[in-house]
Amino acid sequence: MTYDTLITESHVILPQGILDKNIIIDDGKVIGFTNDTPSCDKTINGQGLVSIPGPIDTHVHYGVYSPIDKAAVTESHAAAIGGITTMMRMLRLGDSYKKFLDSQLLASANSHYIDYSIHASIFTKQQVDEMQFCVEKGVTSFKLYMNLGSDVGEVYMDMEPGKIVLREAKVEVNQEIVQSVVENAANLGCPVLVHAEDYELCSCGIKTAKEKKQDGLSAWSESRSPESEVKAIQTVSRFAKNSDCTLYFVHIGSARALEQIRQERKNGTKIFVETCPHYLTLSNDKQEGYLAKVMPPIRTFNDISSVWQAIKENQVDAIGTDHVANCLKLKLRGEDVWDALAGFPGIGTNLPILISEGVNRDRISLDQLIRLTSMNAAKIFGMYPKKGSLEKGSDADITLIDMKKEKKVTSELFGGFSDYIVYEGWNLKGWPVKTIVRGELVSDDFQVIGKPGYGKFVERKKQF
Repeated sequence: MTYDTLITESHVILPQGILDKNIIIDDGKVIGFTNDTPSCDKTINGQGLVSIPGPIDTHVHYGVYSPIDKAAVTESHAAAIGGITTMMRMLRLGDSYKKFLDSQLLASANSHYIDYSIHASIFTKQQVDEMQFCVEKGVTSFKLYMNLGSDVGEVYMDMEPGKIVLREAKVEVNQEIVQSVVENAANLGCPVLVHAEDYELCSCGIKTAKEKKQDGLSAWSESRSPESEVKAIQTVSRFAKNSDCTLYFVHIGSARALEQIRQERKNGTKIFVETCPHYLTLSNDKQEGYLAKVMPPIRTFNDISSVWQAIKENQVDAIGTDHVANCLKLKLRGEDVWDALAGFPGIGTNLPILISEGVNRDRISLDQLIRLTSMNAAKIFGMYPKKGSLEKGSDADITLIDMKKEKKVTSELFGGFSDYIVYEGWNLKGWPVKTIVRGELVSDDFQVIGKPGYGKFVERKKQF
């Protein structure tokens, strides 16, 4: 029998350990492992490389500053270069999902290099009532922005496909919306992703900082204190425990937030935790300028240490990027930190950061890497074992890594929409050099060789 592809001589990372065997791929699936060299149409030389299950970026914002038909091309290009094989979009619609979800899905279907899925953000009572419709369309997870309300309720929604027009909206994600989303998601068997910052505390903190004429990333961090995270975690956890809903706290980066989550877990709330590479590497007293402005803010060196420790103790389940596909003229649209846009690109540097700063510095093992970047996400969001695994019959989503390769980060490297990157000039050791999606090589040695439209919408099972 002749198979489609054979990956030879790589070190294959499985949950049970390292396997030094060739990987057989056929019809887009992992067929098995062998010491032999069966007949194959294509052979990929993996000598000296490490093969891992294709990483899943659980948290990506694209389609906001350029329409999805354009953004899916640029951002999946950046993702492929960075070794990501599935990206999960935070879809934000300012109107009805019944009216506008189909057009977003159609535009997405023709534009991705890699596979993708969607979380639906819920802002209004109408959208709460449309959650069942979203599930019927294959969108089985929902996002709450507890940071949006009152005078800090401004947000850019996703653009309409084919139209380059920013869509600013004002929303109020009050406790009634939060409770309704949590209860409805519980009934639907879907997890709720939570941006946990209390908008009232944030509003008060920002007003105080502005009155004192404070500026810079430290002022931004102080204005949105970890206590705002704690209050939001307490509020949504109470609703979730009462309704038996599963929560997934996104972009957790402070010691206080982690401490509160530990308490809520002890109280019986079902919780998963995501952090981001910037909470593992950037502190507000070391970063100059405003490029690293993000919500929640980057914190202190002690907070960075706390997040690494939480990972070590298996208190963190997944790592997403909170990637925002914006550009410099939008990012630095004012003269101080208050006017600068929150969020920055990061999908291309996710894996290199985790390898260089994590694995190669003995902070995490390769086993932890695959759990944090692929397996856990696939299980949480109903994609396992199709995704997140190299088991027989799984999609052949495989990223090959050169653990010794050193390369400087530049924004041009990834070919995304953004013209800057917060890690500009960082020399990282350990890079993805081949990205394979369902058996097809889509990126090879920092060059995308796949085609837009190859990426497929991932069907998911309800998990809870």
